[in-house]
Amino acid sequence: MFSKLLIANRGEIACRIIKTARRLGIRSVAVYSEADRAARHVRLADEAVCIGPAAARESYLAIDKIIAACQASGAEAVHPGYGFLSENEAFAEACAAAGIVFIGPPVAAIRAMGLKSESKKLMEKAGVPLTPGYHGDEQAPEFLRGKADEIGYPVLIKASAGGGGKGMRVVWQREEFFAALASCQREAAAAFGDDHVLIEKYLERPRHIEIQVFGDTHGHLVYLFERDCSVQRRHQKVLEEAPAPGMTEERRAAMGQAAIAAARAVGYVGAGTVEFIVDQEGRFYFMEMNTRLQVEHPVTEMITGLDLVEWQLRIAAGEPLPMRQEALAIRGHAIEARIYAEDPAKGFLPATGRLVHLALPTESLHVRVDSGVEAGDEISPHYDPMIAKLIVWDESRERALVRLLQALADTRIVGVANNVGFLARLAASPSFVQARLDTGLIEREHDFLFPAAGTEAPPREVWLLAALAELLRDREYAREEAAASADPHSPWHWRDGWRLHGAARRAIVLRAGEHEQRLWATPCGQGFLLELDGQTTPVFGELRADGLLSADLAGRRVSATVVPAGEKRHVFFAGQSTILAAVDPLHYGGEGGGAEGGLAAPMPGKVIALLAEPGARVEKGAPLMVLEAMKMEHTIVAPQAGVLKAYRFAVGDQVCEGELLLELEGEAA
Repeated sequence: MFSKLLIANRGEIACRIIKTARRLGIRSVAVYSEADRAARHVRLADEAVCIGPAAARESYLAIDKIIAACQASGAEAVHPGYGFLSENEAFAEACAAAGIVFIGPPVAAIRAMGLKSESKKLMEKAGVPLTPGYHGDEQAPEFLRGKADEIGYPVLIKASAGGGGKGMRVVWQREEFFAALASCQREAAAAFGDDHVLIEKYLERPRHIEIQVFGDTHGHLVYLFERDCSVQRRHQKVLEEAPAPGMTEERRAAMGQAAIAAARAVGYVGAGTVEFIVDQEGRFYFMEMNTRLQVEHPVTEMITGLDLVEWQLRIAAGEPLPMRQEALAIRGHAIEARIYAEDPAKGFLPATGRLVHLALPTESLHVRVDSGVEAGDEISPHYDPMIAKLIVWDESRERALVRLLQALADTRIVGVANNVGFLARLAASPSFVQARLDTGLIEREHDFLFPAAGTEAPPREVWLLAALAELLRDREYAREEAAASADPHSPWHWRDGWRLHGAARRAIVLRAGEHEQRLWATPCGQGFLLELDGQTTPVFGELRADGLLSADLAGRRVSATVVPAGEKRHVFFAGQSTILAAVDPLHYGGEGGGAEGGLAAPMPGKVIALLAEPGARVEKGAPLMVLEAMKMEHTIVAPQAGVLKAYRFAVGDQVCEGELLLELEGEAA
């Protein structure tokens, strides 16, 4: 086994590898960019080496810098995690040339599976079922559209070197093909440095089921069962589970053997994932093989009781597979939810900012949390916006689902937009509860998952708890002021509302969307009397510095978390999250909403395409500009018909969130 291991990655996977290495007595070396100087994986590692500026191409993707860090630290092996250089054959070759063990498959296997079009040809020879499509080298747009016409719409355009849902577009009609192709190629070139694409028949209502495989240097191969990753948005996985609901033993064995055949065809060693698309009748077709560990590997670990990172390290050190196929078994059910800094209501746009408050569920036999950040850390625009992976396990899918909903209710994030509420609705949606799974589930359940904002007022308890927290926070501030003063015992520091002719009342005004409430607070002993809608409620409680509130509402004991962030008050109560605004009765300026008309940058990013000519008349909904953030494209469209007067930025420019991107003169009514 190795004595020192370098982790050529960041975030939660780097933290995970460091923990496994420590358990095995292996010293860890983290690498980090200047933007990640204070990152969690840097704090956890035994050593850390700075490898360059924030831009991934100048740091985490810079092969020479990673090799230099290995040599400077004396690391004998490098684990690439997933993403960045994990499937880069040039990196694997550079490691071999430098005498450093690459924790991954042989270079030949990476090369064979790295291009989807080439891997399809290999799989066809190996007898692995393939989806109908075109996987050749000719890339002329007219030729590709001709192939799409032959296959029949809808078709899926996929980046040949792609992964993670990037560089993929579904085309429903012939007229949409060229625009979708151009967008797909731009995204593929930006993410993978290769705009080569393939065309496949798009199966409607398919399931995405993948098989975890492992091989060693002694010629042994096993499959560690399946994961269902059908619940996706933008072709990226959101919820994953193992085993796949409704999977029969016969189909599991058939898919497992097909995955083994795929791995054997390329002489595979280490951890890999063979991904299949499965129709509603159970027929499965090879999609691709990811020659690395996957983000969703924890669900496999939870149902097998194995540590797949440990397996990777042992196999890379030349040891045989720890177990043979007949010894592997499934126990229980596991579900993983990916918690991202993103805004589901705005098309899942990535979000950036500081994590003002981050409370994740307590880990146990049933709950696991993999995270690369802590409270106070920044979610930057430079890398993937994942905050954490939440994984739950229990004896059955039904019980695991209950665990997931409770764990999501225990997850509290303030400071960046996030998808926790969306995940809770998704896990409670009829289709997911009933295991009616396919890649279109989120679109099918749209009305359930995206309720109209601001239509329902928060419960009475939420208003009371927010007001009580405000009063307790003010009281604590008064105590701190008194303690710091020259006369800490002066009665002028007291804020108990005492008056010569009765207690004073204080107004607390809170707003939630369209709803605004004015609560009147009167001090009463150690607590307060809060008047809301003509009804008075005696309240008292204790507020911790982290926002945890233990409250008594007219004799009813409850717990909540109330976290202030600017004028906002984030209230987490009874499994729900509510954002209120504290309104100054004398002044209310709000936080601003950016430029009107939808022409402000919805997130920080880079301009990668201008789609109309200045001076041209455009229709409402016409695409005007394409931004790229975190390797994903977002198209700015015209909010109304009018004349495009001018662009304020050129291709290649970086823009900040909220900046006005262009000038559009609307037509007169």
